[in-house]
Amino acid sequence: MENLEEKLNDLSTSLEGKSKEQTQKLIKAFKLENETYVKDAIEKGVKDVEESMQVKLDAIQEHADKLDVKLQEKNTKDAEKGDSIKAAITENSKNILNVKKGQEVEIKAVGDITTANLTGDEPRSYNFDIVNFPSQKVNIADLARPVNVDGGTYTYTKETGAEGSISAQTEGSSKTQIDYDFATVDVTTDFIAGFARYSRKMRNNLSYITSSIPMLLRRDYFKAENAAFQVILAADATASTEIITGKTKSEMLINEIGKLEDSDYSDTALIVVKPTDYLGILKTAKQDLASAVTYEGGVLRVAGVQVLKGSSWLPANKYYIGDWSRVSKVNTEGLSISFSEEEGTNFVKNNITARVESQTTLAVENPLALVYGDFTAV
Repeated sequence: MENLEEKLNDLSTSLEGKSKEQTQKLIKAFKLENETYVKDAIEKGVKDVEESMQVKLDAIQEHADKLDVKLQEKNTKDAEKGDSIKAAITENSKNILNVKKGQEVEIKAVGDITTANLTGDEPRSYNFDIVNFPSQKVNIADLARPVNVDGGTYTYTKETGAEGSISAQTEGSSKTQIDYDFATVDVTTDFIAGFARYSRKMRNNLSYITSSIPMLLRRDYFKAENAAFQVILAADATASTEIITGKTKSEMLINEIGKLEDSDYSDTALIVVKPTDYLGILKTAKQDLASAVTYEGGVLRVAGVQVLKGSSWLPANKYYIGDWSRVSKVNTEGLSISFSEEEGTNFVKNNITARVESQTTLAVENPLALVYGDFTAV
């Protein structure tokens, strides 16, 4: 059969110089004459394409089979992926046959649904109870008596000595005379203070966090106050002369109690030790001094005097023992926490300042009544 392209060339030549009516007749006649030929040519072209694509598909299938054999030697998860690829090719074979310029076929392997299929964050459950650092268990302010003053100076008067004596009168003689000496002592209060600054957006978006700020400020204020008061206590209390050589901690404390009682300073005595020393006394109490050391209802006593656990403000191996009734916490302004949105640049930066402060000091009014000792003294 003559080539279709040659027939079309002949038709084009025969149309030269013809009128519109003649041209339409020649084209109509050409269609009728070559209708069967054109149909056969199109069918043959499609068959050729299908056969060519089938050859390609067979090659892909053979490669998938070989790949499947290799994947079976690996773990189950990898084998399942190979199976899904093979299944995807088989299921899309008809689409692959229709591949031609300008038309694409997407082959997608199907797998298990996991959290990796989620775009974005997973839902969460929030605990709005913040895990904070601990507060100190006992504050020095808990041991001292409160004294409030109007100004910044607290003055107290204490006895410093005497001359003469009171004695038995010898008949006919003059009575003995005694006079007393006194001294005034001034202590000045000062501010212990600090502040935290946070944004209004922080307050609005994370109110459960910012609502804890007053509690955190109060906790850290007392840590600072305890540190300042410990310096005063250590300097003003009477240094112990007791040594540990040949004694247990319980025996040292009993000796201290005896000295205080001999000087009439034990009416409101308390012992304050580190928690580790507190537990050390408990461990040795039975074998050493079972009758003198008692632990009842959660209260430890040495020779009848209660022992308290001081916190981290008390240095290791140190202890206080004595009469705390004249250890005074002097306040010009008590502890306060306040907030300001106008402080500094807060107004233009949308910040809030939280301030904690107190104008205060500690007065050890009777140093002889309070002893500061060391369990490692030798």
